[in-house]
Amino acid sequence: MRVTVYGADHSPWVQAVLLGLREKGIEYKEQFLPPLAVFRKWGVLMPAVSIDGKPWQIDSIKILENFDFDPISDQELRLVQNAWQSVLQRPRNPFRFFAGFARIQNPEPHNFKRYAGYLGFSFICFYMFVLINFIKIVIRPKSPDDFADQFLYWEQAAADSNGPFLDGASPGTRDILLFGIVQCHASIPVAALHTLRDDARLDGLRQWIGNMQVRFKDYPHLYSGAYFEPVLSRPETANLVQRLIFYIGLSTMFALLPLTLVLVFVLMKQVPR
Repeated sequence: MRVTVYGADHSPWVQAVLLGLREKGIEYKEQFLPPLAVFRKWGVLMPAVSIDGKPWQIDSIKILENFDFDPISDQELRLVQNAWQSVLQRPRNPFRFFAGFARIQNPEPHNFKRYAGYLGFSFICFYMFVLINFIKIVIRPKSPDDFADQFLYWEQAAADSNGPFLDGASPGTRDILLFGIVQCHASIPVAALHTLRDDARLDGLRQWIGNMQVRFKDYPHLYSGAYFEPVLSRPETANLVQRLIFYIGLSTMFALLPLTLVLVFVLMKQVPR
């Protein structure tokens, strides 16, 4: 099986796909920028996966099913998605937001393409920044009064499990999806991360995170290892030259703001609702 994955590891759904592949022992190639076929159809939406050269797929749940993970109920999928709400806090500090994306390592093996890729990636970061702020301003989703509430179901699921993982003796779909959420919260720290670390009601979930970190200790996109036991190394980051190229590209996005905003909203219209 030949698998290519497009997406940045700050996305929980990209993380879920990569974790799923890792769990199943399936080799894969990562792609930093969207393939032309993906860009034309869905813009910069991620993840996108191509299996054995077949057409790209973007539904992370169905992608995981292709790798022999069990389906998840609609109710539990909504509960997983609810656990992601703190992502709307990411752009509160634009400097931290952009710095977080600038540190992502481009997996492209070719030197010139790897460095040049940061110019294109700066637009993806700009797009995400505008998208999240658009959601906050236009849709105005209500933040939970207590971020622990969105994890209490999973705390109980961990307590009810007959193994170290939510799905028992080995990680299943629920483990993979929720651990992807945890990586998202840890990649650019937000309130939900601090809740997971400190809330006394989530001891079982912290134990589950520790079990997952042991399972994935050699996984190269593990952001949670810096915040939970056992402490593990952070992912490898882009070097200073790569970050400089990223910031040059980002500065260009803001310098051409009217044009880049138009492009962002055109691409947002391509995203399936």
